[in-house]
Amino acid sequence: MTLDNIIEEIKKAEKIVILTHETPDGDAIGSSLAMRVALKQLGKNPDVIIKEVPKIFDFLPGREEIKENSDIEKYDLAISLDCADFKRLVGNEYFENAKQTIVIDHHGSNKMYGDINFINPVSPACCQILIGMFQYFNINIDKELGTCILTGIITDTGGFRYSGVTPETFEFTADLLQKGVNVSDIYKRVLDTKTKSNFELMKRTIDRMEFLQDGKVTFTYITNKDLEEVNAGIGDHEGLVEIGRDIEGVEVSVFIRQREDDENLYKVSMRSNDYVNVSDVCLMFSGGGHEKAAGAIVQGDIEQVKQKVMNELEKVLCQ
Repeated sequence: MTLDNIIEEIKKAEKIVILTHETPDGDAIGSSLAMRVALKQLGKNPDVIIKEVPKIFDFLPGREEIKENSDIEKYDLAISLDCADFKRLVGNEYFENAKQTIVIDHHGSNKMYGDINFINPVSPACCQILIGMFQYFNINIDKELGTCILTGIITDTGGFRYSGVTPETFEFTADLLQKGVNVSDIYKRVLDTKTKSNFELMKRTIDRMEFLQDGKVTFTYITNKDLEEVNAGIGDHEGLVEIGRDIEGVEVSVFIRQREDDENLYKVSMRSNDYVNVSDVCLMFSGGGHEKAAGAIVQGDIEQVKQKVMNELEKVLCQ
């Protein structure tokens, strides 16, 4: 059984590294730190490598232990969390050089790039997968561990709003609440609190928003110049793609932002409401994700990227 194989590899490894995807969200960071707490209960001292952590997650237990890199050349075990594609894995050189690798994820588009792959695309968050895993390993899910887990669940479910939420999601949340995890505080920190820079970017995003395909699609963008002018920090662009989806009559929200390392590349984020599988659309650009939330990298200027994306969206909207 895969879970038995996973615990066997964890127990025999001495040097363990925990990795996640680029531009990490609450599920990526929460699952990474939750895995760290769990492994420490098992007598391990893992490294967590995440190069950019938005400051809204500074409250998480173990945040101060996150490293940007490591001087260890070869780990016994590398664990990837919440990352569907090896290309998006930050620190993938550590993963590639490790003696053994494990991938734990909830994206249906996962490329199965680990020696052991534990994927559950039905789970609304990677953190929810970890709950069942930790219970199987007899790990004590206390307040510290529960705070990390619930941060991931609240983030990836939009505060329990998205259709992927399962009965188990609420059962787990109720159990964590009984253990002292402050659900309302986490909700406020990760969903309701905005930096001034994020608010300024939100205003620009709304001002530029276009309604396309008879109002079924919204399109908007921000550039590196915008980020510079509002003094944006890590993660200040988060949540902007959700604005369009919440508008009446909109099926797909498209938000693009310029890559800092290449101004001719745009990170495309898509969200859908009812019937469009945006993961399939993003796969056309070698991206992917979930049925209702996905992303990709597209080359070109703003108008070129917009046209490429709309060409693919038109195909599914007309079906």
